[in-house]
Amino acid sequence: MKIALAQINPTLGDFVMNGKTILNYVQKAVDRNCEIVVFPECAIMGYHPVDLLERPSIVNQQLKEISKIEKKIPPNILVVFGGISLNPYKSGKPYCNSAFVVQKSKKCKIFAKELLPSYDVFDEGRHIEPGDIAKNILKFKGKNILITICEDIWAWPNPYHGQRPSYKSNPLKKIKAKDVDLVINLSASPFSVDKFKGRKTVCQKTALHFKAPIVYVNMVGAQDEIIYDGLSFVTSKTGKIVAKAHQFCEDILVYDTDLDKGFMQPTEKHKSEIIRQALVLGLRDFLRKTGFQKAHVGLSGGIDSALVACLLVDAIGPQNVTCITLPGPFTTELSIQLANQLAENLGVQHTSFSITEHYENFNKKFNEKFNHSGFSIVQENFQARLRGISLMGFSNLDESLLVNTSNKSEFAMGYTTLYGDMVGGICPIGDLTKTEVFELAKWYNHQHELIPWEIINRPPTAELKENQKDSDTLPSYDVLDPVVKKIVEKFKAPTTTMEQNVLQKMMRSEFKRWQAPPILKISSHAFGRGRRLPVAHKAVY
Repeated sequence: MKIALAQINPTLGDFVMNGKTILNYVQKAVDRNCEIVVFPECAIMGYHPVDLLERPSIVNQQLKEISKIEKKIPPNILVVFGGISLNPYKSGKPYCNSAFVVQKSKKCKIFAKELLPSYDVFDEGRHIEPGDIAKNILKFKGKNILITICEDIWAWPNPYHGQRPSYKSNPLKKIKAKDVDLVINLSASPFSVDKFKGRKTVCQKTALHFKAPIVYVNMVGAQDEIIYDGLSFVTSKTGKIVAKAHQFCEDILVYDTDLDKGFMQPTEKHKSEIIRQALVLGLRDFLRKTGFQKAHVGLSGGIDSALVACLLVDAIGPQNVTCITLPGPFTTELSIQLANQLAENLGVQHTSFSITEHYENFNKKFNEKFNHSGFSIVQENFQARLRGISLMGFSNLDESLLVNTSNKSEFAMGYTTLYGDMVGGICPIGDLTKTEVFELAKWYNHQHELIPWEIINRPPTAELKENQKDSDTLPSYDVLDPVVKKIVEKFKAPTTTMEQNVLQKMMRSEFKRWQAPPILKISSHAFGRGRRLPVAHKAVY
């Protein structure tokens, strides 16, 4: 038989549109003579609803939409999609994360997820009751199909587990291998650079365990800081990938069980291009799903804002992007020239708004009131915050989303100004170290000079005081960035004095990261929701 993998991009809580998308892809599967069509985890709800589940009315709206789908699906096809179901038991949490199995004129069947992730960005057990995989066998046309949902297949030993716990037991082993002819997995697996290796490993081990093919359908799109990259696939019973969908876009992939193969879409292999596509998708979906049509960025003539401007243009088009240069008392003419050149290269709207006069007036009154003299971090932060005020004012004026330009190295060291360069609605490069920022900027120039090379080659500077360089305050980025990777992403203890200093500065600046914009996640461990460190503590590290 033919099975369609419907890799879709749902919007959290938009049940009507999600339902229409599901029905649209069901029809595409019918047109391709498929007998089963499978959608991702929580395809009707969107993933993850987190504390929206505190409101029963939201789940009830979703269930009503499911009833409408049941009535509208065409005959002769089995539809499998993820959603939130009511817990059928009298005790426990109110809901289950479930697969809904729908056929025309037949009662809907519901199969619940057993392994509920509670690491990194996940906390499913907060509102969801675990199911029992042993009860998830679906009989269809003489075949036993095991329905699993995302984490259910991740209990195998896997070098790409990241933060995943070592489960005491593997729920798949409760089921006799001979009782399964096909495994279906509905997933909403967040993107990270090496994530596909982990997905491939667990699917191969599952296929080999049951000696059965596994159909793995992953969500695509972005929800807040989390990016879902799609890249759905099928492995044969020997663990070989025999069909694969596109990455970073909606797709429908057909797998023929008799032929044991389907179409193999080409996969991008260059790391920088994969990261670019992930960040562009994350930005585009954040703007679209929050209702913004326009965005703007403060363009400094430096590499961070240059890269963000390029990503924004790719996400929503130059006609929807405004770049604002905000020269201050220490801004060089070169910075202004480079910002102007980049804006011209990108074809965006570009304007300049000087903060120098406002800074001088405010600084004078502040010094008079508080009997302060001299120049210090106070005056540096005045400039950064005046820029933040100006950029947020433009947000109100133009109904435009301000996009933040901070990177992971700066966040780690607290080398940021609250309510200054940290302002914004979304931070697309906050999970990129400065080294990775340089790499991606150079990738943008691999065909032609989009970002002026002088922006890439000049020493990084905040230009908040005379002749300032990042290296005056921070270790060189080629030294700092491997330490950030080691401590933040790999959870390793510091072994040198410099590493200890980095960790101390990171712990002391945690209060800043609590107030940072959502950071698009592309690594195994990003600052933001998945990193739940307290601000006030006396822990020894």
